[in-house]
Amino acid sequence: MSLPFSEEQFLQVFADYNRAVWPAQLLLYSAAVIVIFIAAKKRPHSETVIAAILALLWLWIGVIYHLLFFSAINKAAYAFGALFVVEALLFFALAVRKAAPTFRLRANVYGACAAALFTYALIVYPALGYLWGHVYPAAPTFGLPCPTVIFTFGVLLCAEREVPTRLLLIPLAWSVIGTTAAASLGMTEDYGLTAAGLSGTALITFRNRKPQAVKKVLQSAAYQ
Repeated sequence: MSLPFSEEQFLQVFADYNRAVWPAQLLLYSAAVIVIFIAAKKRPHSETVIAAILALLWLWIGVIYHLLFFSAINKAAYAFGALFVVEALLFFALAVRKAAPTFRLRANVYGACAAALFTYALIVYPALGYLWGHVYPAAPTFGLPCPTVIFTFGVLLCAEREVPTRLLLIPLAWSVIGTTAAASLGMTEDYGLTAAGLSGTALITFRNRKPQAVKKVLQSAAYQ
């Protein structure tokens, strides 16, 4: 697939962004650590805080990165920015819902996968980027699309209630878009985004349907 910009231009956008927003990267990274801490240690109103932080992360990417920086080399960034803002609004709506899902990092399959995605987004992703020549500031930091989407799937895997399907659509779409970057721009670390999108969506969808399947079995047994 032909892109309207080169790898050099793409990396230069990261450099321009990182220089312009410093030290916001530290705050964004700290927000991610707070989310993990709250999910691991249940706190009052944790679901509201986590959903609000996710909303702010997605809003930051939509407005600051896509509209102010990425749009300089790719006009599709306006559409991407709009999608990220929509996702931010969905998380804001989740934050104010009375029946918002609780997010808990538990010792089960979902928790293990969530921990793996957190580790990849915050540690492995930048480390692999460095090994493959994507050195700061010309490298994607946390608070930019790909590592943040990976992190988002990790958070959603911690949900203890059904995750609305609408919350998955845009992150899944971006995980597919990330494959283009990985293949065309040498962003090999973005293959982790593809894996996170596919595996995260599959696990969350399975978990969403599991209670319904159990309910149907119980209803069937009641009629016998």
